[in-house]
Amino acid sequence: MTLAAAPQVLAAPVVQSVDWLAIAPPAIAAVAALLILVADLFVAERKKAFLGYAAIASLVVAVVSLLPLRKADRSTFCLTTAPDVCSYTADRFTLVIQFLVLGGALVTALISVTETRKRLPAGEYWFLLLSSAAGAALLPGARDLATLVVALEVASLPAFALVGLRRGDRMSSEAALKFFLSSVTATAVMLLGVSFVYATTGSLHLTRIASRMDDVPGQLDTLAQAGVALTLVGFAFKTAAVPFHFWVPDTYVGAPLPVAAYLSVIGKAVGFSGLILVTVIAFPSHADVWGPAVAVLAALTMTAGNVAAVRQSPTRANSAVRLLAWSSVGQAGYILVPIAAAAWSGDVRIGSTVAYALMYAVVNLGAFAVVALVARTKPLNRIADYRGLYATRPVTALALAFFLLCLAGLPPGVIGLFAKVTVFSAAVDAGLGWLAVVMAVNVVIALYYYLQWTAQLFRAPEGAAEGAPEALEGAAPARRRAPALVTAAIALTATAGVLLSGWPQLVLRFAAVDLF
Repeated sequence: MTLAAAPQVLAAPVVQSVDWLAIAPPAIAAVAALLILVADLFVAERKKAFLGYAAIASLVVAVVSLLPLRKADRSTFCLTTAPDVCSYTADRFTLVIQFLVLGGALVTALISVTETRKRLPAGEYWFLLLSSAAGAALLPGARDLATLVVALEVASLPAFALVGLRRGDRMSSEAALKFFLSSVTATAVMLLGVSFVYATTGSLHLTRIASRMDDVPGQLDTLAQAGVALTLVGFAFKTAAVPFHFWVPDTYVGAPLPVAAYLSVIGKAVGFSGLILVTVIAFPSHADVWGPAVAVLAALTMTAGNVAAVRQSPTRANSAVRLLAWSSVGQAGYILVPIAAAAWSGDVRIGSTVAYALMYAVVNLGAFAVVALVARTKPLNRIADYRGLYATRPVTALALAFFLLCLAGLPPGVIGLFAKVTVFSAAVDAGLGWLAVVMAVNVVIALYYYLQWTAQLFRAPEGAAEGAPEALEGAAPARRRAPALVTAAIALTATAGVLLSGWPQLVLRFAAVDLF
């Protein structure tokens, strides 16, 4: 180094400046989690409900903190030697997924307050939920593999504990163990893939990996392809893609209902976010490796999920939760389609996946909120228990029918229909006609179990004679007053679903813009 060059080196900034506004959404959730954990030590048992209200308020603040970021042009934790290479970016993709994650966590919190009063330790529950939400909100902004893996684990590790939080419940403990072992195995495989990618490119930043993957030496090409394939495994597990889906039904059944709702939406959002980031941003030059793999995963996932959902017996215990679990697997297959299409079309506009995920999040959380409400009087959670729900809770029955029709893609669930058409179009435009056909067949299969459950809501209760109002009234179970926050969750998701069905362009516009 010459003496003339020395002053320039010394003048370079050594300490990074952190853009706190850019990282405010996940930071607010993380700080709230720590404060609630400490407050739990000093709050009397009879006042534990206030911890839940504090968690709800912190999630509302986290969602509101997205508003100053709406220009989507902020980055932080950038290299001092290359300011354009950053570890965290608040672009359109980040903000939309953070809204989905934090909004979904907020609805989960509304459903959870009643559970924490009776069955779950409040302080631990709210700490774990907010910690997981903070990791899930951090992940879409991650722009290097290290941050991506850390965010993934911060989102996942509290989720294991949430599943097994019901003390003395054997089913809950078994569900948590299955979830933990499967996830740890998938994470280990993913870390092996990350190490291969780093060995090949010498960088962890996604943009630098993309540029260096274009010029990999011949002797390292096989290592690079193995790294790409193995890295996808961890995110495929989080999306519950076949064959990494076996943990889903038992985990959803064993977990508390609010936790199952959380995993069905936020857990999937984490997986899809990571999958999009590594495929579209880091590995575009290896689309010939991950493109066919994701397409096959999409076809297998939607088929396995829908076929298993059709086989659920309405009289089996927990059949309502199992059906929603297998339905979430089938829906994951649809969401994978635009990601696979991006490999063939070369188009980074994977907004179809984001648009479908937003629709799915709203209606699936609403369906779980109704299930949580019905489970208060029907703890077996059978689909047969919903027979005649319209006679006792007409508004709740109409809301659940609307959510199921949205998932099926039938009017008046217009947003579900439009979201499916958008995903279908992505496959056709990319030349994946065979995948579009598989999707169309699966949509027809799914109609059976969604409509079967919907029909149960409006049938006469068992033992009630047709045309005998007095018999119907006598057969109706005693109605218990619904918790206000659960009712608020149902109303919030139903209102959002109706709004999206009336103005589907609110989410479908993401399919036509570049999110990065």
